[in-house]
Amino acid sequence: MNRRDFFLGTGLALAAFGGARAAPLDIAGIDRARILKAADRYLAEAPATITAFAAPRGPGGRHDYYSEADYWWPDPAHPKGPYIRRDGYSNPDKFTAHRDALIRLGVQLPALAAAYKVTRDARYAEHAEKHLRAWFVAPDTRMNPNLEHAQAIIGVNTGRGIGVIDTLHLVEVARAVSVLAAARPELGVYAPTIAWFDAYLTWLTTSPNGVDERDQKNNHGSCWALQAAVFAQLTGREAELDTARGRIKALVVGQIAADGSQPLELSRTKPYGYCLFNLDVLAACAHVMSTPGGNVWTFKGETGGSIADALAYMAPFIADKTTWPKPPDVEAWDGWPVRQPSLLFGGLALKRQGYLDLWKRLDPDPTEPEVIRNYPLRQPVLWVDA
Repeated sequence: MNRRDFFLGTGLALAAFGGARAAPLDIAGIDRARILKAADRYLAEAPATITAFAAPRGPGGRHDYYSEADYWWPDPAHPKGPYIRRDGYSNPDKFTAHRDALIRLGVQLPALAAAYKVTRDARYAEHAEKHLRAWFVAPDTRMNPNLEHAQAIIGVNTGRGIGVIDTLHLVEVARAVSVLAAARPELGVYAPTIAWFDAYLTWLTTSPNGVDERDQKNNHGSCWALQAAVFAQLTGREAELDTARGRIKALVVGQIAADGSQPLELSRTKPYGYCLFNLDVLAACAHVMSTPGGNVWTFKGETGGSIADALAYMAPFIADKTTWPKPPDVEAWDGWPVRQPSLLFGGLALKRQGYLDLWKRLDPDPTEPEVIRNYPLRQPVLWVDA
């Protein structure tokens, strides 16, 4: 089935994705019930930072983040030797307690901030501030602002540059901080929290691990750029924001083919999930980095495609996964797609009603851990005023 037949056959006319003007979108109205349901549940849950979870194999102290590589396993031929790689297959015995705690923060804090934004009920902001104080301020529980020991490989290293992807879950936390701090500037928790992000941004842009992640050509490089951009916005560091903007343009040239496909992600054992994940990150970059004089959505190299082209390529496969031309992902295939933020950001920026209609139909709250891990932007009301 060609792409035109697909659109017509599913009832999604070509005009819906290609030309229909987007109508105004009441995101707060759409999401109000789900936001409050989640936030009310999180009011009963106390903060738990990485200091609550000992890392027996971690080389750092109790304030140092530690995680182990997903796709690395004991070598059957040398059980006590260095681990070996099995791309796409997550090792269930890896240490993930610190990453799990970080993901919980990335789920709960934005939900609380979103609830405060749509209700102005101080309970939500006050509970969010407890999380911020525990994670970024209190000497006994705060996390050190670096990822020196992320995604370590047993027997090979004690941390890697590509482990920096773990703090992608702090992107929406940073956005939530900006929303809360603007509304409650008199609260003392925000200045030290922003100082923590400032210190982390310095580490992200200057340390060997941070620079290594910056220079990755696939989704890891995209995730570095989004983190650097959002943390720079929060901390007012325009130079770092400009650096991230330049980096994402370089990545677009290398990542997106003329037809909008993502060859580096398509080569993986989980190509569908990786293409969705990287597209969401690229779209978020376009959303936060575009300026009146520089549209990141439509930027492309001489022979490649743009982020807008990448969204156009994937949209039919989001609408109907059965048309995906490659074999199913080896892991988490059934969990995708979800309410991909690329559809929302792209629908608004490119004025495509079909993207917005598709976004509204998808599940905003997945429960599968692997999908949650690769779905870091969950509260659109924090990102869009419409």
